[in-house]
Amino acid sequence: MNGYGVRLEGVCCGYGGGDVLRGVSLDIEPGEAVALLGPNGAGKTTLTRLLIGLVRPSAGRVMVGDWDAAARRPDEMARRVGYAFQHADQQLFARTVREDVSFGPMLLGRTKDDVTEALDELDLLREGEVHPYDLPAPARKLVALAGVLAMRPGVLVLDEPTAGFDRKHRALVAGALRRRVARGITVLVVSHDLGFVAEVADRIVVMREGLVAADQPARTLLRDAAALGALGLTPPDAAAISVRLGIANAPVRIAECAEGLRGARWNPASA
Repeated sequence: MNGYGVRLEGVCCGYGGGDVLRGVSLDIEPGEAVALLGPNGAGKTTLTRLLIGLVRPSAGRVMVGDWDAAARRPDEMARRVGYAFQHADQQLFARTVREDVSFGPMLLGRTKDDVTEALDELDLLREGEVHPYDLPAPARKLVALAGVLAMRPGVLVLDEPTAGFDRKHRALVAGALRRRVARGITVLVVSHDLGFVAEVADRIVVMREGLVAADQPARTLLRDAAALGALGLTPPDAAAISVRLGIANAPVRIAECAEGLRGARWNPASA
């Protein structure tokens, strides 16, 4: 499965009380991983829901590959765009985890192997016969994500996928997304978790008051404490450590920071 490019052209969108998005233009290349940041009410979730046809623009166009999302039904868009909602309970309905994860993929003609692979990737094989609502909230989010991964979409859209997660579960999701980016799948993540964003994103788009306020490489923005501070955010730990200690190239990912620390010499004057 190849990724699809995503393009928004002067998009406006609202819910009856004025536009939430006010002329947003944005291009995401196939196989690119983009994080969408911004305060509540900035228009992040509205933007993502345009990609699956759950809302329609009042002006402008939303393209996924060569498809105009406004001209397609949500069930058609599901063949290209996999969407994991912020609240997993909006997606889960079957009697067992495996049944739930299998529902969408089977409708799209995917195989049982696709389902098993997604369950294994997110450490859910042992919960296959468990009712989803007998699992804790973080595990339910993993079940919802597994259902999306097993559909093998060309674009993955995830809304706050790591909320409430511990380090282990955050790493599971980050690894799954990195593997798909390596296969050319396009990833768009809405998140306030900058440690997670550092692990998965190539680029960060910041939304503010329905507009794109910033669009930068992830490594550049995550090392910029002043820019993040203006957004009410702080650099992730790995980025802060690498900048503080002067590690070469100031990595923002944990493994890269650890590798840099192995070769760094401690300088008390920099502390």
